[in-house]
Amino acid sequence: MTQTGNDIPTAAPRPGVRAWHLLSVIILLAYFPVLHDLVLDWSTDDNYSHGFLVPLVAAYFLWRDRERWRKAIFHYSPAGWVMVLAALALFIVGTAGAEYFTVRCSLVFLIFGLTWTFGGRPAIRLAWFPIAYLLFMIPVPYVIYYSATFPMQLLASKLAGKGLAIVGVPLVRQGNVIHLPGYALEVAEACSGLRSLVALLALGAAYARLTQPGLGWQLALFICTIPIALAANVFRVWATALGAYAISPKIAEDFLHEFSGVVVFVISFILLFVIGGVFYWWQRRKHRSSRPVS
Repeated sequence: MTQTGNDIPTAAPRPGVRAWHLLSVIILLAYFPVLHDLVLDWSTDDNYSHGFLVPLVAAYFLWRDRERWRKAIFHYSPAGWVMVLAALALFIVGTAGAEYFTVRCSLVFLIFGLTWTFGGRPAIRLAWFPIAYLLFMIPVPYVIYYSATFPMQLLASKLAGKGLAIVGVPLVRQGNVIHLPGYALEVAEACSGLRSLVALLALGAAYARLTQPGLGWQLALFICTIPIALAANVFRVWATALGAYAISPKIAEDFLHEFSGVVVFVISFILLFVIGGVFYWWQRRKHRSSRPVS
């Protein structure tokens, strides 16, 4: 409070609020093209349509800890400016080299740096996961995407071929093509499983955070998402080939090929749910066994 000439108390000026407003406007203007391109990718690329949900999930985790935010004591931390400057450097270098992945990642690093600068370690402890979760909204560079796609196509076709041989289906496999009697099933890029893997990783991270009490168990459950997604995609290819052989090739081209993607995603989440339940049961069991007997 300050005193005027008539001794009437008035509110003191708050330059910090104005600085925050100015900084927000500058960031919004600088990153508006980045955000626009991100939304465009989400709406046109089926591999990243889940990007619309990622900021909402991150916001939910912030809201979930609202009581801890109210009780926390924040402070200014100059060390955070190192992250802010590093993020701005990535933004400049990425923009100059037209490297969109770097530019987009710089936005997440900038949010982390600003949170660290103006909230200190208490803010980072509360916000690190929601901020890191925003990385799932950024499309993987196409160089990495295509280099991972073909090996995953080969893996899916190879394992599905072995599964078909077990149930007695005659076949010849050549690379990512499974030759059945009267039909050749190609495991295309869309069937490599990378699309479902990216979406399931985002889902697995959120589910692990919600259900597992310790960071180690959360990480373990998150890692389990990878083999679950790969196994589910192999099952999808196996079921599609089996339907094409036993019923009709149209099964592979039409209904089963499209509908199986939804079914596999549901099955993957069920498996993730079961493994998460096992982890939780095991922790409860260890906790009970560690209690002293009275």
